[in-house]
Order: sequence, then C-alpha cells, then structure tokens
Amino acid sequence: MRLSIVKVILFCVYASVLLCGSDGSTVLPKNVSVSAILVFGDSSVDQGNNNYYNTWGKANFLPYGEDFMGGIPTGRFTNGKTMPDLLAEAFGVKDYLPASLDPLLKDKDLQTGVSFASGGSGFDPQTTKITSGLSMSVQLDMFKQYLGKLKRNIEEEVADNIINNSIAVIVAGNNDLLFTLPVRRLQYDAASYANMIVNMVLNFTQEIYTLGVRRIVVFSAFPLGCVPAVRTVGGGLGRSCVDKENNVAQLFNNVLKHKLQIWGTSYPQSRVAFVDYYNSVMSIIENPHKYGFDVVDRGCCGTGELEATYLCNKLTAPTCPDRSKYFFWDGFHLTEKGNSIVLNHILQDMVNTLF
Repeated sequence: MRLSIVKVILFCVYASVLLCGSDGSTVLPKNVSVSAILVFGDSSVDQGNNNYYNTWGKANFLPYGEDFMGGIPTGRFTNGKTMPDLLAEAFGVKDYLPASLDPLLKDKDLQTGVSFASGGSGFDPQTTKITSGLSMSVQLDMFKQYLGKLKRNIEEEVADNIINNSIAVIVAGNNDLLFTLPVRRLQYDAASYANMIVNMVLNFTQEIYTLGVRRIVVFSAFPLGCVPAVRTVGGGLGRSCVDKENNVAQLFNNVLKHKLQIWGTSYPQSRVAFVDYYNSVMSIIENPHKYGFDVVDRGCCGTGELEATYLCNKLTAPTCPDRSKYFFWDGFHLTEKGNSIVLNHILQDMVNTLF
C-alpha cells in the first residue's frame, strides 16, 4: 500500500568501467576502436533530453549537477558524470556524452554519439503514461532521425562505418517493473509481464541491429528493492531491501539473459553483451566499505530516503557533506562515484564480449 502511495505522489523517475592499465589508461584489444557511443534508456542514462519537452521528470536545477563542469545542472540525474559519460571517456570517444535533443548540439557531435534516453522511459507504452518520459519506441524514432541527419552531413558510407563501429547501450525496463507492473496485475502475473518486457527488449535490439548497430550492450534490471525510496516505502522500520521488488528484477534478468544469448547466436555478425547490473550493484550494497562507501541505503539529497527530481531541490539541500561516501545521490539514482564503481565492475566482461 505504501509503495502505491509513493507511485501516485512521486511518479518518481527510476534510474538508472573503466578497464584500466597500470597507468590508469583504458585497455582495449589491439587494432580496436570505438567510433561512437549510442545510449537508450531511462533516467540513469538521460543526459538532459527531459529538459526539452513537457515532463515533470527533470533534473536541470541544483543540487543536481553540483559536481559537474563547475556546478552546472544539465538534466543529468546525479551530482556529476553519468554512466554514458564514463563509458565515452573509457572508450576514448569523448569526455561527455550529450543529449540528442540538446539544441546546441553541433553536427560533429553526432559522429561520436549521443544519448536518446529519457527519465521515466520504459518499453511498455503504459509506463510513460505514468512517468511522462519518452518511451523506448520514441527513442527508436529519434535514432532513425539521427541516422538521417548523420548521413546528410557526411558521406553515407562514412556514416554506416560509424554506426557499424559504435557501441549501443540499452538501460531500460526498470520503470516497467517498478511502476507499471502493479497497474497491469489484472492482465499479467510477474512472470508473464517480465517475459513480455524481455520480448520488447529483443525487438528493440533487433531494430537497432537492422539499422546497422553491431555491438550492443543490454543492462539487466537494477535491484529495485534496494533503491532508497523503495526501502522507505516498503522496507519497514529498518528500511531493509524489499524482497518482492528484487525478486521481480531477478525474474526479469534470468529471462533476459537466456533470450539474449539465443538471439545473439542467430546473428553471428552481432556482439551482444548482457551486463549484470543487479549483482554488480548488490555486491557494493552488501560490502560498502570495500568500495569506500559509508552509506548505501540513503541518498545525499535531503533526508536521502525519498527525495528525487523536483523533491530534490535547493530547499532540501544542503546535500551530504561528502558525496564520495554515498552510493546513491537521491531516492533513486547513483552518485558519480557510484556510477564509476559499478562501471569498473562491468567493463571487463563487456569488452570480452564485444571485441
């Protein structure tokens, strides 16, 4: 019951590798380069697209971005860099990945990739009716428009080569499982709904493959029951992780991993990496001090137990005094350090699969 109340009150947007040599540089196989990073998904990888259309799910105000480029809030749902920024940096593409809807985007920026992600996004059409984000189908249309613009700016053969040598990253499904599944309970049980969303993930993967993408990274669901806001609503007085939400995420992940493996065998030219987001995050939550964190059950903003998007604002500041000790930034999203530590967990397997 309490979780339903938060869904109604907050309609909160859910979020959300460096493979280094001894000198801290990124290590890739010889004769391998990445031309561009293309990102699709939810608020954890939204680089500011939500700034440019009518939605309540925004993060273009302080304290969001207080550690980003001199304290400029850009619409990233964290205090600093996001996973797309860190991935682009790790693969030597560029320092920051821009939002595709950014009106200041230059033509040359398109050649190294953008993020199409939107806070509140999901695969189920019902999800964005709840969250007011840009759906994954809309993001696919945005990608097609991007391809058209790219090919108008440079030779088509060059554009095709950029897409063929890019890495596409998909981080979505969390909003579907957390916000929309309870609404769909009369139509689906957890297993059938998870299977439906997985099939949508595969259809999306097929679509971008058809459009020329060959290296695709698909993130598993997050441990949704351990998100600070969900702990507050459903975790009792001790604010423990909520098993029900975590179990749904694990069910989804098991089906997704299995079906992605089958899909990959049907397309030998493709390289599809399943990223175990769930267990990477859980290993940090269960062993925080190993990774330099003191707090993993609350965010930095306000009480850290609930606030996100407009509830995380100047009035709920000051934020925590030492962001480096906190895994979560707000009630749903990771800090820059949190993103960085998770990416350190996953890049090795990602590289081994993609190259």
